[in-house]
Amino acid sequence: MKKNILFCSVGRRASLLQDFRKSMDIEDKIIATDNSPVAPALHFADKTYLVPPITDPSYSEQILEICKKENVKALTALIDPEIEIMAKHSDLYLSNGILPLCPNKESAHICFDKYDMFKHFASKGVRTVLTYKDLDVFKTDLKAEKISFPVFMKPISGSGSVGAHKVDTLEQLENDWNEGSFTYIIQELMTGGDCDADVYVDTVSHKPISIFSKKKIETRIGGASKTISFKDPKLFAFVEEVCDALQLNGPCDMDFFIKDGEYYISEINPRFGGAYLHAYGAGVDFVKLIMNNIEGKANTPSIGSYEENILMMMYDAVVIKKKSELLSGDFSIL
Repeated sequence: MKKNILFCSVGRRASLLQDFRKSMDIEDKIIATDNSPVAPALHFADKTYLVPPITDPSYSEQILEICKKENVKALTALIDPEIEIMAKHSDLYLSNGILPLCPNKESAHICFDKYDMFKHFASKGVRTVLTYKDLDVFKTDLKAEKISFPVFMKPISGSGSVGAHKVDTLEQLENDWNEGSFTYIIQELMTGGDCDADVYVDTVSHKPISIFSKKKIETRIGGASKTISFKDPKLFAFVEEVCDALQLNGPCDMDFFIKDGEYYISEINPRFGGAYLHAYGAGVDFVKLIMNNIEGKANTPSIGSYEENILMMMYDAVVIKKKSELLSGDFSIL
C-alpha cells in the first residue's frame, strides 16, 4: 500500500522533508502545501500545491480534495495555528481513510491557548508554570508575595517565541500589557534551566512510545539552534504524566523548565518541532512509527533509545530557482 503523506504549511521546513524521504519507501510520495509560491520547502516534495491562507473558509475543503487526489494516507501541519483547524476536521479525514497527526480538538485548543493549558494541567495536578491572564489578579498575588519580579510575558496564543520577553518591574509590565501588540499572559520566571523533548504519541495505543530529550545550547527566534541529547528517567516519566492528561496523536514538541529538581511543563506544540532534526539524526525515526500507524499497527514503546551527548548544530541553506519555476501565485512580494 502506498503511504503518501501531506505536509501542510511547509514554509522553510526543507530538512524535515529530506529526512522523511530517507525513511520512506520509494513508491511513497511527499505532498506539500503552502500559501506562498516562495516557500523553500515546496521544492523538496514530490507534488506541491498552493492553497489559500488557513483562515480562508474553503481551506480545509481544499486540503481534503488534495488528500483524495493524491491518495494521501496521513497529514500533518507544521505551524501552530493550523493544528486546531486540522483537529476540528479529524473525523472527516478519518472517514476518508486519512490519518490526521494532531490531537483531538479539545487538546489542540489547550495546547494553543497557553492560559487554558495552565488551568488544565493545574486541575490535573501536573506541574506547570504559574500563569496569569488577568493583570489585577497578578497584582493581588504580587502584593501577597505569591509571585515576584522578574516575570515572563508572552502572547497567550503565540508561536515562534514572537513577543515573549522578561519583565523586571511593574511599570514595564503595565506598559507592555497596555501597549496592545499582543494579548499577553504573565508567567513565573523559571531560572533553574530548561530542556525539551520530541515525543511520538502512538495513534493506535494513544501512549507516548518514543521520547528524545535534549538541552538547549543556543536559541534563535522560533526555537533551539544548538542542542545536546541527554536522558533522564524522571523526565520520561513526567512526559507520560503530561500525555495522560491530554489526547495527543503523532509528533509533539514539548518544552520543560526545571525548578528545585523537578520538571515543569511549559509548552506543547503538537507537531514536528524545528529541532526534531536532532532526534532523527540521532536515530529516533518517527517516520517509521507513522507508517505503522497508517497501517493500523500499534508501535512497540522504545523510549530513550538513543545516545547521550549527541550534538545538533543548525546552519542556514538556500534554494535557488528561476521565477518561472515557481508555482503560480501572488508575486506582488517579488
